[in-house]
Amino acid sequence: MTFTIEPIGGSFAVEVQSLDLWRRLDDATTDALRRAWGTHGVLVFRRQSLSEDEMLAFFSLFGEPEVIVRTDWQSKNRPEAINISNMKNLDGNAIGGLGAGELDWHTDQSYVTDPATGALLYMVEMPRDGGKTYWANLRLAYDGLEDATKEKIEGLSAIYDYLKRQSTYDDEEPMSDELREKTPPLMHPIVNTDPVTGEKSLYLDPTTTTGIADLPDDEGQALLDALNAHATGPEFVYAHEWRIGDVVMWDNGFLLHRRDAFESDKNRWLKRLTVKLSPEHHIVPTSILVAA
Repeated sequence: MTFTIEPIGGSFAVEVQSLDLWRRLDDATTDALRRAWGTHGVLVFRRQSLSEDEMLAFFSLFGEPEVIVRTDWQSKNRPEAINISNMKNLDGNAIGGLGAGELDWHTDQSYVTDPATGALLYMVEMPRDGGKTYWANLRLAYDGLEDATKEKIEGLSAIYDYLKRQSTYDDEEPMSDELREKTPPLMHPIVNTDPVTGEKSLYLDPTTTTGIADLPDDEGQALLDALNAHATGPEFVYAHEWRIGDVVMWDNGFLLHRRDAFESDKNRWLKRLTVKLSPEHHIVPTSILVAA
């Protein structure tokens, strides 16, 4: 199958054209997309019309599908698919998660010991305005650091706690014992190396990190704040203007993302998939549980 790749507005993200994702891709096309994904981090496909089975068949070409810890956001048809929406069913219950509020910079799966870092969003329904999503490239951000900072953070690990992340979500109940058991505090290295290219990248998550191991609280938080501010500078960020039928896939191993708020009385509905990527081809952060 043939396709073309076009840069989007001079950013690191690219649009992949002339592919229908509901059709089975051949091995050569899949390999070419995998290389493009590893290079650019964010791939955008426009004008798609996909069932959950078709979404899953496509994304399974790149990794092992994951059922995430938020089972309350699951689709009724495929447990691997979750709903990101402010919509409610006829009984008045939310059909998914994350509501209509702004979501700050974060990376998916940073709060689990074996993170599944491949992610895909498919836009099903949306308001005319609002809800723009942004991605920050942590590989480019690492390259832009001063040498002294690179030396300082080499070998350091940040502490991650989903309890902090969950507290930022709209209309969330207190964390259940079951969810807490699935998301204990843990550590990931701040700097990771791409197994294919040897390039280094930051790994950050402002909504979930609570400090840096082996550094005093104030010093660790100040360093994280500085790294987060640097990494989300406009020179490292792609802003996505959604259209119905958009599919966006990204690699959480070296990308942050966030979302603008939108009007809560306007319907917005995306479907998301998560896959475990091969550590032979992608940055997959290692983790260590924090001692109780």
